[in-house]
Amino acid sequence: MSFLITVISLGFQLYEFLILIRVLLTWISTDPYSPVIRHPVVQILFQITEPVLQPLRRVIPPIGGTLDISPVIALILLEILRRVLISLLVNL
Repeated sequence: MSFLITVISLGFQLYEFLILIRVLLTWISTDPYSPVIRHPVVQILFQITEPVLQPLRRVIPPIGGTLDISPVIALILLEILRRVLISLLVNL
């Protein structure tokens, strides 16, 4: 059981790390779909994180029209989900 908990925890931490990398990439104005930047790693990163961030963007509008807080909300929700899953597995 502890192996499963470790794998789940590492998986969530990896996904949270990918979201943080994506946030950092947006600070340096990298658009994975622009003609200037076509790096495959950036495109894969955006494809992996978009399924979580896109639904949040539909619900949470940008603050001031430009500040997207969906990654922060995603990180909080992922951490809550990770803790709930681990606590359920510990109680089995």
